[in-house]
Amino acid sequence: MPIKDSGERMQFDSGMVRDVTEGKTDFTLIIDGPMFDRWASHLTAGAKKYSARNWMQANGQAELDRFKESALRHMIQWFKGDTDEDHAAAVFFNINGAEYVKERMQGPYPPGTIIEVPYKGEWPEGMP
Repeated sequence: MPIKDSGERMQFDSGMVRDVTEGKTDFTLIIDGPMFDRWASHLTAGAKKYSARNWMQANGQAELDRFKESALRHMIQWFKGDTDEDHAAAVFFNINGAEYVKERMQGPYPPGTIIEVPYKGEWPEGMP
């Protein structure tokens, strides 16, 4: 696989040279504010309840509809100020789940295929 090259370079004091970061997505920006930690906590609690990455088995319209329904319900509960659970984190989870399913339904992946992600731990049973 080729290494993308902007043609521009940045040299560090140590002498190391790297491609510039201009025009590249800065994923470090998503960790600002409270939601990154709260979303991770929500996923961790879900992993204990169902199994890690259980939600990634979703691949069809029924699951997409369920994610959308849950996202809307949690958004309204968050908007109303309900504090019985972390509704904001649940909104993040469900929108992410819906977008994941939409990609699976439209992408090059046949139904039933779980999209692999880099992971250094143990996969849940039935996962790649």
